[in-house]
Parts: sequence; C-alpha cells; structure tokens
Amino acid sequence: MSILSFDDRDGFIWVNGEMIPWREAKTHVLSHAMHYGSLVFEGERMYGGNIFKSREHSERLHKSAEILGFELPVSVDELEKIKYDVCKANELTDCYVRAFAWRGGEQMGVSARGTKIHVGVAAWAWGAYFDAEKRNKGITLKTADWCKPQPDSAPTQSKAAGLYMICTISKHKVEDEGFDDALMLDYRGYIAEATAANFFAIKDGVLITPTPDCFLNGITRQTVIEIAKGLDIPVEVRHIKPDELGSFEEIFVTGTAAEVTAVGQIDDNHYSVGPITKKLRAAYEALVRV
Repeated sequence: MSILSFDDRDGFIWVNGEMIPWREAKTHVLSHAMHYGSLVFEGERMYGGNIFKSREHSERLHKSAEILGFELPVSVDELEKIKYDVCKANELTDCYVRAFAWRGGEQMGVSARGTKIHVGVAAWAWGAYFDAEKRNKGITLKTADWCKPQPDSAPTQSKAAGLYMICTISKHKVEDEGFDDALMLDYRGYIAEATAANFFAIKDGVLITPTPDCFLNGITRQTVIEIAKGLDIPVEVRHIKPDELGSFEEIFVTGTAAEVTAVGQIDDNHYSVGPITKKLRAAYEALVRV
C-alpha cells in the first residue's frame, strides 16, 4: 500500500501569516530547529467542525515556547482563528490539527538570539491511531530501555520536538520485536507513559495514573480524570512501580492521537479490555462530539 508523503499533498498550510499551497510550505535545511530541536508543537483533533479543547492547546503551545525561551508572534486568540481557517481552507470537519513554532536559519550555533520565530498550522484527515482489531483486543507494550529525564535536566513540561527523540528510538525497537508501542519509565524507575500517550491502570475499581512530574500532563489525560470523577470512579494519582503491572485488571493510554486506547499486554502481563476502560472510552467519545 502506498503512503502519501507529507511533503507532497494537496491543500493549504498557514505559515507566518499566509495560507500557502501545501507543497510550498518549506523551511531551510539550516534552520536552528532542525539542528538543535528548537521547535514546539501541538496535536489536536477536530470533531464535527469543533477542535476539542482548542484553547487549552493554544495556551500550551505558548507555554512550551516560553519554557524554550522564545515568544510566539501570534496571540492565543489569533492562533484560535488560524486553526479554524486552516481546516476551512482544506475543507475538513473531522481531522488532526498541528500548530507548531520553530527557530529559523538566521543564526547557526547553540545561541539562537538572532533567529526569527516561525509559526505554522496544518490539518489533515487522520482516523484512529490504532486499527479496529487493536481497539477491541488492546495494544501491546514493552518496557523501553530509555527513560524519561528528570525535570532539571530537560524541559519536561514543554511539548518540544527534541524530547521525542528517545520515544522514536524506543518505539522502533519494540516494533521490531512485534509490539505496538513502548512503555517509558522515568529516571527513578517509575512508570511514566507510552511514547506519545499517558498511562492509566485500574485495580479494585480505582483508576490509577502516574504523577506527571517529569512528563507532560496531557490534555486528554486531564479530561479523562474529569470524566472519571464525574462517573464516581475513584482516581489515584501517584508513582507506580513496574512490579505492580501484574496486579492491574485493566490498562489504557490516552492522548489526542490515541484518544482512549485499551492495552492488552505489557511485557509478559496480559489484560482484558474491561468495563471501566469501555465506560471511559465511550464517555470520552461522546464528549468530544458535543
């Protein structure tokens, strides 16, 4: 099956104040972002013409840029309009939306004070992150060799491109071994998250999720916690040790791309797609289309 390359598509992308043809949205190979990872981004989904938690994503993009030491040249309100304009230009009502900002090629070297801050917004049709079979049986995870860094050694509360390098390495390794994704531990050995999704477990009717003190506190994660509380499902936010994996009854991961995705296996531990996972998944799917 052929896959349409992301640099060769019809449509439009907003870049630095202009809605330009998709194929013309380019940056120079000597951009600071390409060489030093100075790019921040947001992944969002539009459902039925509405971008779920759109403003929270726009605000987080600004916060990520602030953490990396630069200021976006567009406000939150401007970014909100741009995202909808991009979806309209591409005639999309159900899609993935990516807003991003990066340092350009005006200066090369670790110092980047002379670089211009560029902003882009793209949108494209994107269905479920995992196929229907995996949705029904649960995805498989394997514990990664790499771990999430401690918060005083990396900007862990930003959604920054450079932080995903270890995720790509980890995901590729476990995929080569037949798994769908990697389970990342943190620098202390506690369970953190999957490569691009937050972690939840259920035991004795309680929803348990790791403390997000060295990884991103996902917007979908926060939403699911709110849903659980509204359904009177007890929620426990704490550090989780890997040796607890065998005691959990259900496990799922959350994220804009993954939405609410059940986990059927982690290493040698197997799980059912249980009633609480199904209830939270159904509630989330209903919420995003309100």
